[in-house]
Amino acid sequence: MLAARVLAEVHDEVVVVDRDELTGVDAARRGVPQGRHAHGLLARGQQILEDLFPGFTAELEAAGIPVGDLGGQVRWYFDGHRLSPGPTDLRLVGVARPVLEGHVRRRVAALPGVRFLEGADIAGLTVSGDGGRVTGARVHHEGREQALATDLVVDATGRGSRAPVWLEELGYGRVPEERIRIDLTYTSVMYRWRTDPFRGDMSINPVATPANPRGAFLHTLGGDRCMLSLTGVLGDRPPTDPEGLMAYATSLPVPDVAEALQDAEMLGTPVSFRFPASQRRRFERLPRLPRGFLVAGDAVCSFNPVYGQGMAVAALQAVTLRRHLLRGGDPDPRAYFADIAGVVDVPWEIAAGGDFAFPQVEGRRTLKVRMGNAYLARLHVAARSDAVLTERFLRVAGLVDPPQALMAPATALRVLRGSRAKAA
Repeated sequence: MLAARVLAEVHDEVVVVDRDELTGVDAARRGVPQGRHAHGLLARGQQILEDLFPGFTAELEAAGIPVGDLGGQVRWYFDGHRLSPGPTDLRLVGVARPVLEGHVRRRVAALPGVRFLEGADIAGLTVSGDGGRVTGARVHHEGREQALATDLVVDATGRGSRAPVWLEELGYGRVPEERIRIDLTYTSVMYRWRTDPFRGDMSINPVATPANPRGAFLHTLGGDRCMLSLTGVLGDRPPTDPEGLMAYATSLPVPDVAEALQDAEMLGTPVSFRFPASQRRRFERLPRLPRGFLVAGDAVCSFNPVYGQGMAVAALQAVTLRRHLLRGGDPDPRAYFADIAGVVDVPWEIAAGGDFAFPQVEGRRTLKVRMGNAYLARLHVAARSDAVLTERFLRVAGLVDPPQALMAPATALRVLRGSRAKAA
């Protein structure tokens, strides 16, 4: 949707091809299996949505969706200890993924020249005689195949994208790929609470760590509804039966989640979603690329979802696509993918570093990763009594500030003093 939004700025016609039915749908879709689980729109993602769709946050609030402060109204727990809360001026939107999608989709559908081709699938690409340019796509729709001739094809089909296969078949070589296996499982369900468990907060987040590898996200959806997602890594699978789910919530390092569920009514049946590995495709490393074909979103990189980066990084990639489109002419694929790699680098390092903190996760731990994880552990300890450190950590985790901001001398001094004081 965000790719379509920026394409509409420079193209007279934008066709969005999707396997699912889109129009009027605000429920979880088959094409987005993770849509039934808790989602976080990181601060930078919220800022970009507001830029692309002016008044978007106010629109959500008018629809009854709660909006609050990422630091002041979230209970962030690391190893059983809460980070000191305080205002951050970073917005948190308490919205279910399908509802957020619906609001974005309606704004995109209203753009001049945008049309949806629903219930359709991409069979492959069409190319010029010399194979140097993608000229369109072959689409299966309503039982027949048709060719769509285009100036530009943008593949935003997600983690299961066939772009690497198509490029290899066209003679461009195999796309290099990096994977970090985490074997994550989400189990999620909605609740109706009788007694407000949030007490002015919007979310309760015990974050999984090596010392306490079970985690959870419990966040308000507005009114008396909330969404629970329990997380397990490295093969630990939160159960889907009510008794097992409650026992898993009770095993968390803090009691808040289990206490909230004791006076709440489960709505529907818990569902699980498995995420085997973070995956990054390095299109920028191919020696040559066809013109007229770009890739965006999870088709480039999909992260361990516990870090909440997916939607925000997709938004950052849309901004990058927009910048290349506004230069005029035919986007240079090599320059585009090089810039996309730069966008992905920081969140990939954050997610990889977090996963590599678990000793069982396979992969090379550079000195930078080891030092970064050791420093973050100290920061989390110091932030238990220092709301300034909480804010600075959330600005980096929210992709607003670069990771180097946490190493600024004044911040490092607070971390050193605070962690020493707690150790004493």
